[in-house]
Amino acid sequence: MAFPPVAATTVGSFPRPSWLAQRVGGAAEFVPEGDALDEAKDDATRLVIREQEAVGLDLVTDGEQRRTSFIHHVIASLEGVDMVNRRDKVIRRKGVPRPVPTIVGKVRRREDVVVADLRFAKGVAANPVKIAVPGPMTIVDSTFDETYGDEPALTMDIAAALNEELLALQAAGADALQIDEPAMTRWPEKVADHGAAALDRCLEGVTVPTFVHLCYGYQGGQDAPYDQYEVFPYPPLLEMLMGTRIGGFSVEFERSRYDPAILAACEGRDIMFGCVDPSGPEAPSVEYVVERVRQALEYVPADRLLLSPDCGLMTVSRELAHAKVSVLARAAAQVRAGL
Repeated sequence: MAFPPVAATTVGSFPRPSWLAQRVGGAAEFVPEGDALDEAKDDATRLVIREQEAVGLDLVTDGEQRRTSFIHHVIASLEGVDMVNRRDKVIRRKGVPRPVPTIVGKVRRREDVVVADLRFAKGVAANPVKIAVPGPMTIVDSTFDETYGDEPALTMDIAAALNEELLALQAAGADALQIDEPAMTRWPEKVADHGAAALDRCLEGVTVPTFVHLCYGYQGGQDAPYDQYEVFPYPPLLEMLMGTRIGGFSVEFERSRYDPAILAACEGRDIMFGCVDPSGPEAPSVEYVVERVRQALEYVPADRLLLSPDCGLMTVSRELAHAKVSVLARAAAQVRAGL
């Protein structure tokens, strides 16, 4: 599909209503059980899609309302992954060890994962729908290998399983597909060795628009600089990934304060331009976002530029999330009108 010039979208997640789930760290714990939980997930998904369309987003998501976390929701359905017996591991290079699922056998796709989620969203939405899965490097980074002893081989098997899911999502009518890869901004040497090849393997046969979200993660404080988080700068990472078949990059420019000039190296790719801080205490002004977008348009054609928050919005209140995407949509409309 072709996006409208300077389209407005989001990375994926939205805060869940309190009657659906409570957030515990980076995960959600659902409140209802049984049939009541299924009904609540449906209701929350309808609500978040209609909110996105009401504020004027051009490309919507299901808000990931059905997911306890963006990783575990997907890997729980993979053969070879033990979600119960966990091992401690430090992920993303930094932090304290945390219990993660274990790899106990050859990883294969056992069944559809988010295909039903997409079909439900498509049945509700009037606008095109984007849906996301965690990338192979991030899944490896978030699990403990007890079987392979060969990280590139494990990564490629996960990529093959994800490819089957992406092809099923494409067949089910996905308008755009996103692969979330925060691990790529922490492990550049692994991107060079096998991560870029694994991303390419995910995309075999995929023809709908695709994005890789190069996530810098949620920050510990509003003013914490990115260099405290041992993340890899975008320019060399983008250069490595330009050799893959990925259709576009979802990149964070608000908190990182990168000069949009670095996007000149992404010629021919779509750009989801992160221009709203997902974790800040208030929404920016429309005028501020418009000025930032005009800077990006010096390097990215309007028909390849999409506006988004830097990352998902699940960590803020529903009211603040609504305010932030409203600013995005209004800024997109203002810039589009002036083209």
